[in-house]
Amino acid sequence: MSKNKMIIYGGIITMNIKQQKQIKTFLIEEFGVDNGKELFNKQEIMLNKLIKNTKNKSENQMKTLVQTILPRIALYKILSEEDFSEENIYQYMRKYMIDKVAEKKYSSTAKMELVPGFYTIYSKIFLKIMRTTDLQESEQNEGKNYYNITIKKCLWHTACVENSCANLCRLFCDVDDVTYGGLKKIGFTRTKTLGYGGDCCDFHFYKK
Repeated sequence: MSKNKMIIYGGIITMNIKQQKQIKTFLIEEFGVDNGKELFNKQEIMLNKLIKNTKNKSENQMKTLVQTILPRIALYKILSEEDFSEENIYQYMRKYMIDKVAEKKYSSTAKMELVPGFYTIYSKIFLKIMRTTDLQESEQNEGKNYYNITIKKCLWHTACVENSCANLCRLFCDVDDVTYGGLKKIGFTRTKTLGYGGDCCDFHFYKK
């Protein structure tokens, strides 16, 4: 990664991170304007710290961490510093991850189902991404009306472990269940995930 990009990622311009607006809105909704803004300021400071402390990642990995993963880890960490019980922290994070993140992803994917030949198009794109990305280490196989992805290493899980919040990864896994669980043209099952302590994530997709 170039020096300039490290400076950008390590800067104080976190509002350029799209997810930050969503997190700020969530905190204000949950805690009121004043407390919500105070928590958001703490989250921004935490996010910048996490970004600066993240080392040895590719440009693609760093982009995903900054835009997607680390903002949520920062939110979890600042809530953990407040006078909340572990259960309350988990419920706040679950509300954000499921009601805000997962529902939006599901809505977007469900709209794509309207495209003719959706299953064929989506499966080919999904498999191509998984074969070329450095965000996961996986094996893939496919048949006429199904495809399987076995993920042995995942950037989301790695980031949670590296930032001492391994349990948070369970919510990243739960987002998948919402995103794919109610689709009309693609079925989705999974028996284990890295986030829940499995040795892999065994995604199985099939045509309905």
